Amino acid sequence: MTLEGKRVLVTGAGQGMGRAIAVEAARTGAESIVVSDLNAATGAETADLVAAAGARASFVHTDLRDADQVASMVDAAVQFAGGLDTLINNAGVIEALLTDGPTTTDQLDPEIWDQVMRVNVTAPWLAIRRAAPYLRASGRGPSVVNNASVSGITGYPGGPAYGASKGALVQLTKCAAVDLSPDVRVNAFCPGSIDTPMAQNFIEAAADPDAVIRFMSATHLIPRSGRAEEVAKLACFLASDDASFMTGGIYLVDGGSLAWRGSR
Repeated sequence: MTLEGKRVLVTGAGQGMGRAIAVEAARTGAESIVVSDLNAATGAETADLVAAAGARASFVHTDLRDADQVASMVDAAVQFAGGLDTLINNAGVIEALLTDGPTTTDQLDPEIWDQVMRVNVTAPWLAIRRAAPYLRASGRGPSVVNNASVSGITGYPGGPAYGASKGALVQLTKCAAVDLSPDVRVNAFCPGSIDTPMAQNFIEAAADPDAVIRFMSATHLIPRSGRAEEVAKLACFLASDDASFMTGGIYLVDGGSLAWRGSR
């Protein structure tokens, strides 16, 4: 599997899965990688790691809640690399990290709902919309890869905005695959519980962190949390020409979580 010669933009790449994807893309031959994140310090760190792995690297500070910044992000990536071949919409946020208040369906603050939707659904759509002309002009096996979630396929307590947003991203992936065919492939991956800084923040914010840790991996047939690097390999495969006959697909990387109805 190789991303040889591809020009890549990864959102939410300052840490966790996004950082792992950006570094893996560089490691597998990407020509240039633009790292986008809200956190300037961690985003710049990822850009340095990408450069050390062999790709041209640039960091673009972006607040994905702002439509103008999403457009500027795509334009900056195109200007830096001279085009765009791969858009990886990785960034995401969960409501528990945005509020100290309740996050159940009947009590969630509407403003928190809107923030989650803007980052997890609207921003990927706006990025695809802005990037589409550049991707169609690519000539280098263009694709979009979205980071959805098992939460977009099944329900979890206390996460109505996150679950609804990821379910919407699953459907956006399929619709975009239809609309951009045959020129641009569009796929999504759905992680289970992955050991990332965002997951750690979610655990630490809980009233009973130990119970949350047990809950997060209880349904995994492989009895542990996933690693960001394991997700990155799938994301980069979907972006590679080895996946040239794959579009509109939703692929699980969840340790077997959705294979059954049980928990350990």
